[in-house]
Amino acid sequence: MASEISGKAQLRNNFGIKVERAAAVLPATGNQTIFTVAGGRVIVTGIVGEVTTVMTATATNVKVTAVGTTSTVATDMCANTAVTSLAVGNLFAATTPGSAGQTGSAVSLNNETVVPVGVIRITTDATNTGAMKWLITYIPLDTGASITAA
Repeated sequence: MASEISGKAQLRNNFGIKVERAAAVLPATGNQTIFTVAGGRVIVTGIVGEVTTVMTATATNVKVTAVGTTSTVATDMCANTAVTSLAVGNLFAATTPGSAGQTGSAVSLNNETVVPVGVIRITTDATNTGAMKWLITYIPLDTGASITAA
């Protein structure tokens, strides 16, 4: 029996609001803000990056970090994960704090994490000319909380 609920409605019911960020080259051994959290806390239900320009052979790790505006502490949403030589179309998912992210042609979205007002960024440990686009899904925890692409 076919469902009468559209795919868009099912996505929102299961994972919350979806925000997409256009592709950009990875930062050269540094940080790049990919999303901004405003108006209150959110529950991040998934973060997925997709390779849009092949990653070079330079050994490069990426991690996703949340940084609150009232805290100087950056909290890793996943540990360093190798993205060296990933082909276009490969995915990267922040899984759980303390664990490496996941890469491949299929990844798991299973990282419900409460994030305060601030930014969500990626950090690299080398210069790589590859590019990725990003998607985040979230549920507002506080009234008026939202995420926008940076």
